[in-house]
Formats: sequence, structure tokens, C-alpha cells
Amino acid sequence: MEILVLHGPNLNLLGEREPDVYGDISLDKVNERIQETARDLSINVHIFQSNSESELIDKIIENRNKVSGIVINPGAFTHYSIALRDCIAGVGLPAVEVHISNIYNREPFRHNSVIAPVCLGQITGFSVDSYVLGLFALVSHLRGQ
Repeated sequence: MEILVLHGPNLNLLGEREPDVYGDISLDKVNERIQETARDLSINVHIFQSNSESELIDKIIENRNKVSGIVINPGAFTHYSIALRDCIAGVGLPAVEVHISNIYNREPFRHNSVIAPVCLGQITGFSVDSYVLGLFALVSHLRGQ
């Protein structure tokens, strides 16, 4: 089973950016944890980060016939990217939206996700474990468990 894991804008700054909100773990360490989880689940993950909305969309389209599902942390695109939302809906792959911080405990503009309605679900506020839980949830869904 192949899963696409996408990191949106500014997640390349993990470990440096607002450690009181996002912790002190780097994106490389997050990706290591994702890879460990993938091995535990006997799946393959393709991990990609971009600060560009169009690159994230292109990566989804490019992989639509290669992967079984998507785990995505859309970052700030969560709140306004109709284009990313439409892409996820359009390719028809099951997706799980994840966030390191609890977006509902933050500024009011972060409380709305335009991505969540086209996903199986949303996991928010569990730091790196949000990705782990997202992978578990997606793989469980795909395996019919």
C-alpha cells in the first residue's frame, strides 16, 4: 500500500518556528517518525513538503493513480485553499487532514477548515502524533477495519 504524505507551507521551519506552538522537532524528525510508522504498518509513504499551493496540487494529481490515500497537513492553506480542496475532492482518494497544533485553541480564523469536508476526518493538536494517528486512521479505513 502506498500513501502520499503532504506537508504544507512553513512546515519546513519546524523546530525553529514558534516552538511554543509547534514544538522543537524538525521536519526531518517528523518524517523519520512517519517512516517508522509506515514500516510498522507495512506500507510505503511518499513524503513531500512545499510552500507552494500549486506544487501540492500537482503532487496530488501526479500521484492519484499511484497511491491509495493521502495524509495532509495543509498548514495555512487549511483555511482558504479552495483549489487544494477541489483537488482532493476531484481525485477521489481518501484523505486525512492533520495538524500539529490544535487549530481550535488558536486564533479564530484558524477554526475553519475548507479541507476537512472532503476528508475522512481531521486530527489536530497531538504534535507529531497527529501524523501517526492520521496514518493509522487512513490505513485502517483502507484495510476495511
